[in-house]
Amino acid sequence: MPETSGTWLSDWARNTARRLLSAELPRRWAHTAGVARRAGQVARVLPVEQRDVLVAAAWVHDIGYASVLVDTGLHSLDGARFLQRAGMPDRICGLVAHHSGASAVAALTGLAGDLASFDDERGRLRDALWYADMTTSPDGHPITVQERIAEIRGRRGPDDPVVRALAINIDDRLASVRRIHRLLRRTYSG
Repeated sequence: MPETSGTWLSDWARNTARRLLSAELPRRWAHTAGVARRAGQVARVLPVEQRDVLVAAAWVHDIGYASVLVDTGLHSLDGARFLQRAGMPDRICGLVAHHSGASAVAALTGLAGDLASFDDERGRLRDALWYADMTTSPDGHPITVQERIAEIRGRRGPDDPVVRALAINIDDRLASVRRIHRLLRRTYSG
């Protein structure tokens, strides 16, 4: 079981994500590394004790795509279940389970009850993870949230549950990004 203090948590998360994603899913790995970089940049808007939690969650947010972890097909749920079995803190498991509006996808795919076994933390920490994910391209580069949404739609197609979920949760995604943008402006202008 990983320790939960200092940067050990994010180190464990980075190494785990690298092991699970880099060889099998290099583009997903590039996205993951970009999300973690972005999380590191925005972490200053969080209380000190939440910063490593954010970066750790960013590193493992997409590990559920790894073929060895696929169970339900909902990557956020499959990743959170793996993290729970690995002994990661409940907070990180919940952040991964619910990242970027996964509850809407779960509702569309009949997995809402399963996803509900993980707490959906609302607040600045969750917003920061959603911001990092929604402003990072599949290749790990910074992009606007509008570009990211267009990319998701184009890559996945209209019938994909993730795209269909946008009709349900796009306002939540945009609101999370706006809240973090405002905090970043205040932090860097003050």
